[in-house]
Amino acid sequence: MKKILLSGLLAGMLALPMTGWAQAPDRVDYTEQVVLEGAGRNALYARALDWAQHKFSYTPTSALVAEPASSAIRITGTGTLKPVDDRGKDQNLSVLFTFRFQATDNGYTYHVSSFEVIPNPQAPSQRVPLEQYQTELRTDRNNAKTHNDRRLGAQANSLASEAAMSFRSFMNSQPAEDHVGAADEQQGAQ
Repeated sequence: MKKILLSGLLAGMLALPMTGWAQAPDRVDYTEQVVLEGAGRNALYARALDWAQHKFSYTPTSALVAEPASSAIRITGTGTLKPVDDRGKDQNLSVLFTFRFQATDNGYTYHVSSFEVIPNPQAPSQRVPLEQYQTELRTDRNNAKTHNDRRLGAQANSLASEAAMSFRSFMNSQPAEDHVGAADEQQGAQ
């Protein structure tokens, strides 16, 4: 009985069209919501803006939009992905991504998303969404050898995680209020 059932399942799987087995491109999107009691919307916004202006290392940057009224920040950063050619040599491919921040009364949310590839460095204004570029790579006859579609997806995920860790580390390393430590110094002086 088990053999008949297994044979039926195997035959059914083989009968499915192979396009149904193709891997769909994954969106690269890192999102985190952080809850902080009593930190204050304005203080969180000011720290995030300081990071975006001075510590955001994915240069060149563009489109820094700071909205103090809504405590929101958006900045576009640049990174490098490394597909390989047919001989296995690394190629450099520029990619743009967007970092978004939103402070609330009880914490903040941030996103690293909207990855766009610049396939031709001579035409930087021509951008292709990463998912579309990965789909184009899948149709390349050498993709079975290079696996560039998966390679670029993994590298973009790594870039998103790295940017998120940099931001979160900066936010965690700063004191919650400007006067932390000042009271200790005053008490020690008395």
